[in-house]
Amino acid sequence: MKARLATTTDPTLSDEFSRSSLFSTPAALQLKKNLSLILTFANQAKNLKLCITAGVGSDHIDLNAAVDHRIQVLEVSGSNVVSVAEHVVMSILLLVRNFVPAHEMIERGDWQVSDIARNAFDLENKTVGTIGAGRIGYRVLQRLVPFDCKELLYYDYAPLPPAAAQAVKARRVENLKEFVSQCDVVTVNCPLHEGTRGLVNEELLKHFKKGAWLVNTARGAICDADAVAAALKSGQLSGYSGMRLNIRGSPFGSDYSFKGDVWNVQPAPKDHVWRTVKNPLGGGNGMVPHYSGTTLDAQARYAAGTKSILENYLENKPQEAQNIIVGIGKYETAAYGQR
Repeated sequence: MKARLATTTDPTLSDEFSRSSLFSTPAALQLKKNLSLILTFANQAKNLKLCITAGVGSDHIDLNAAVDHRIQVLEVSGSNVVSVAEHVVMSILLLVRNFVPAHEMIERGDWQVSDIARNAFDLENKTVGTIGAGRIGYRVLQRLVPFDCKELLYYDYAPLPPAAAQAVKARRVENLKEFVSQCDVVTVNCPLHEGTRGLVNEELLKHFKKGAWLVNTARGAICDADAVAAALKSGQLSGYSGMRLNIRGSPFGSDYSFKGDVWNVQPAPKDHVWRTVKNPLGGGNGMVPHYSGTTLDAQARYAAGTKSILENYLENKPQEAQNIIVGIGKYETAAYGQR
């Protein structure tokens, strides 16, 4: 079998590239997860049979079009789950402990402990909940156990196996509004699809505990950016972490806390407002490049997993079931919505 492989790590793929002759004959197309791909070129790529996300998260692919065109979509499931779960816990602590303003106070040569402590809390005795308790969400719960939280909750379309739930002492809440109303910290760890796009919206935010923290290292479009902005401005939310905010301009001024690694433009321009936007204490923010799931350890797993998928395809061997998002003409997972 002859196959051509197109590989890119450039998140700003141009129209010129997508129109190039490279797409006229490939049987396999490897994609970085931040590459925006809509399978409108499927008619040009007559031999396209396989799309591989070299990582986790295939929402950048039009999965319904892949089903219609009988193009398989696979990803390296589990390759970055530890990396992201650790980043989630770090982000929670950055917000709850008010860390960034404290560090920047030291950099400025100041020492006003009371200015930091007034917005710093313990994670102990707080209720933390995850929207999504899959590979990442469950590992977040595992890592929160030693903090002696008041309670660990999860919201998911499927319950955890009883032994798994008992291991982390997590309780499932089936109604999303009831779920967020009980949480001091809400972390989003579910895939982006038709059913989760805009899930955290103005109506849902009204049911959050006043002053709760929101952590979203999944996909920015799961949250309504303008609704989150309004919630931060009103004090309904105390802060957020890791969320892509696609906001026209910036309503935040110098009053709100930014901590996360997912941007609305990547790479971010040098004059991007999020690079210098200030928090309540007049310090900087916790925004970093988008690297939560791209540690060197995760990259090694990406490479090994992608190699394995390609070898299985080219040698006509079965793929690992957990890696298959779209099989031949059908979905193979409910993770991207129950079909």
